[in-house]
Amino acid sequence: MSDSDGVRTSVVVVGGGYAGIRVAKELDDVADVTLVSPSDAFVHNVAAWRALVEPVWLDQIFMPYDRLLRNGRFVRDRAVDVDGRRVRLASGKVLEPDYLVLATGSSYPFPAKTDAPDAETARARFLGAHEDLLKADRALLVGAGPTGLELAGEIKAFFPDKHVTIVDAGPDVLHGPFDQTLRDELRRQLKELGVEVLLGSPLRELPDTPPATYGEIVVTTEAGTKVTADIWFQCFGLTPQTEYLGGTLAEARDANGYIRVDENLRVAGQDRVFAIGDIGDADRNTGGNATYQAMTVAASIRTLITGEGELGRWERSQPLIVVPLGPEGGASWFPGDDGVLGLAGPEVTTGVKGKAMLVDMYSPLFDGPGGITED
Repeated sequence: MSDSDGVRTSVVVVGGGYAGIRVAKELDDVADVTLVSPSDAFVHNVAAWRALVEPVWLDQIFMPYDRLLRNGRFVRDRAVDVDGRRVRLASGKVLEPDYLVLATGSSYPFPAKTDAPDAETARARFLGAHEDLLKADRALLVGAGPTGLELAGEIKAFFPDKHVTIVDAGPDVLHGPFDQTLRDELRRQLKELGVEVLLGSPLRELPDTPPATYGEIVVTTEAGTKVTADIWFQCFGLTPQTEYLGGTLAEARDANGYIRVDENLRVAGQDRVFAIGDIGDADRNTGGNATYQAMTVAASIRTLITGEGELGRWERSQPLIVVPLGPEGGASWFPGDDGVLGLAGPEVTTGVKGKAMLVDMYSPLFDGPGGITED
């Protein structure tokens, strides 16, 4: 929408992950939207493990930002200092929009996420890790959360003869607010797949070999169990990316790096700055929450622009989760037809996520021909 001088309301979205692409897309028709990201393509991280074991999926997980917006612009750059609504980029350019949405997400060890500067470099790293995995007879996964479980399922589904070991310091798989029946079902399926699960004792030290790289690996748990492998993957270590915050915004960052937000997902003490996805303290870090928070904030900014409606309020989500173990296995915990949370097995999990890995949910957003691209 435009003001009395014909100038459209400006919105800058910093970060091009699940939250950033959705809020930018939702506002493209009503505002002058600028999406800022240091890479040239959105990476559909949900399918990263599938792309590792079956590289044909690499053609589906990289989606170029220049095909996201029809009216707005994509700026390939990195925010280095953000104070209030003033955004200074690495190039020296300064943006000061009417509304600012922070959606820089989190870092996580490769290949669940990649910090490569562009899609071409990221693809090459995936292919290198795939070749190293092919050479390995034994794989060690450190961490029994969703990442470790999904990777174990992918490896065993595509390479059933490889020996896979999961190690975690916790007493059970899938730490978090989930029902025990879900954990029991996942452990049952992992046992059927032949995955060795060592719980309740951390490693004395991580392997010297870099993760996702072929090499001789010998480690020992604190309980004294020796584990040998030819490749290992770090399946823990999420870190919110908020180091660029300065001034008043830095004061809204908690001790763990998360940004404190109010019920409308506005940064504490700000009325036109929002923080969504993995960087905010509103909820658990999931792709689903990032997407729904983006839609909530997009609706709120549309309300502020048009003067019609009310600001969206975020209510903490229920502990829903979908954990595929390869294309045909896994288990989920979400509402059934009656709306009551419950356990769903491989057939439902495959239909929801395991088969298509949600590519069909995100690829339609990049329908081109794209708006303006600036480097």
